Amino acid sequence: MKLKQNSIYGLLILVITLITSLSPVPAKAGGLPVDIDGNSYFFVTMGKKVWMRDNLNVSRYRNGDHIRKANTNEEWLDAASKGQGAWCYYKNNPANEKKYGKLYNWYAVNDPRGLAPSGWHLPNHEDLKSVATVLAGESAREEQKSPAASIWRYPALAVDEGIHFHAEAGGIREAGDTFNFLGEDACLWSTSEQSSAHAWYGQFNFQNSTIKITGLDKKAGASVRCIRD
Repeated sequence: MKLKQNSIYGLLILVITLITSLSPVPAKAGGLPVDIDGNSYFFVTMGKKVWMRDNLNVSRYRNGDHIRKANTNEEWLDAASKGQGAWCYYKNNPANEKKYGKLYNWYAVNDPRGLAPSGWHLPNHEDLKSVATVLAGESAREEQKSPAASIWRYPALAVDEGIHFHAEAGGIREAGDTFNFLGEDACLWSTSEQSSAHAWYGQFNFQNSTIKITGLDKKAGASVRCIRD
């Protein structure tokens, strides 16, 4: 009887540990992460890594330099032509900031001054694949099956609540002045180049509940999540 009780107790501890590891933790509870603008972020453990649960919303690099804000299509394209980092709101509307954060071009992601708060870094190609594997299971490959997030336009796909990654569907800014997929796709940059003109990113899509890991024009605007060092 004692052996059986010990087994039940051990199983209970394991379940509690798993639930705790998948629960979002308020950033301020441990003093992290807070960006240079004073924005704090929730985070969640995914596999062996701790990810931000919120999209990045910073307007300055880690050293205090301002990231260029592009208010027009001309400013957005000018920044890319010079290899400069830039950010914007979806459809240049500040009302989208609170829920979805900012959209950044890849030059901001790749800037050596750093977008991530101290103690955090941006994901590379392998990091995107690893989080997709956690969401999809061990059978995940380059195009990953994954839950959709709980705040998307299509609540029938809201199966991410037990994991709390909350892939916020902040949409994308195409290489020009076209914005698409708000409430439908979450698009997350990586630091890894695919080619001279494209970099790897992850696309969480509402239609088929997959994470598609593929290339995106560096001039495009997408969301950013960070990983704890």
